[in-house]
Amino acid sequence: MPPAAMEIVTHLINDTIEFYKWTLTIADKRVEKWPLMDNPLPTLAISTSYLLFLWLGPKYMKNREAFQLRRTLVVYNFGMVFLNFFIFKELFMAARAARYSYICQSVDYSDDPNEVRMAGALWWYFVSKGIEYLDTVFFILRKKFNQVTFLHVYHHCSMFTLWWIGIKWVAGGQSFFGAHMNALIHVLMYLYYGLASCGPKIQKYLWWKKYLTIIQMIQFHITIGHTALSLYVNCDFPHWMHYSLICYAITFIVLFGNFYYQTYRRQQPARRDASSSSKAAKALSNGNLNGFNKAANGATLMGSKEEKPQENSGRRKRKGRAKRD
Repeated sequence: MPPAAMEIVTHLINDTIEFYKWTLTIADKRVEKWPLMDNPLPTLAISTSYLLFLWLGPKYMKNREAFQLRRTLVVYNFGMVFLNFFIFKELFMAARAARYSYICQSVDYSDDPNEVRMAGALWWYFVSKGIEYLDTVFFILRKKFNQVTFLHVYHHCSMFTLWWIGIKWVAGGQSFFGAHMNALIHVLMYLYYGLASCGPKIQKYLWWKKYLTIIQMIQFHITIGHTALSLYVNCDFPHWMHYSLICYAITFIVLFGNFYYQTYRRQQPARRDASSSSKAAKALSNGNLNGFNKAANGATLMGSKEEKPQENSGRRKRKGRAKRD
């Protein structure tokens, strides 16, 4: 590397370190001693291990039989239902006790019990995003590689990593709104997956999967509207986080919208064509069969009509002979 380029890189690294040290001076002092919150390295290490497993996991499972993990999935999914319900309940109750505004709420960094309760609930929300990495692990161990899409990986990896920033600097205030809405949606989502993991007897009643995707897309639209309103009223909350959240939500609208179209809309014409062709084939086969039966019945009737005159003529001849005799 040329000396000039090396000098530029060195300056960038030093400036980044100095900027990070400055941000620590305005970080939330209440959470700095909490697990995973002292520095970003543990969170980055977990996310890096996740991405590494995405690469090595399919290679390991390539020539091996898929794991079933039925009981594990039942316990995991219903466990996530209870965890997300606990997070939703804590966020809702803490916001109600602290009299939070749903339009604009700044962060209170005091040791008020309601604010500490809010920060604790948001920390559990952050931890739940790390636990959700197991979704991908189970997909790979069961060799459901088609489920590990870009949307799936982007959603899981970015949520856990970015929420570390949220807890480190803004564990309260406006942060509660999206978290408690998302936790409630995850209650429904993991309830669906938990019921689906119980087997075919339950799966036949789970007709509402596509509505989960619709609810998630509605959530992102609400997030954009709520964040835009906060900017409009000039809410005392970091504006750069507001703008970042809007951009982040737009990426999810695009990705989830494409998933919904590819999964539910694009396949409908193919299903209609398949059903119409099957009906046509069925009608054609029925027509041929009916025509064949009619022809066969006609031939039988004609045969019986032709045979009856011969029998009658034979009787007449016998009667004539009897008279002559």
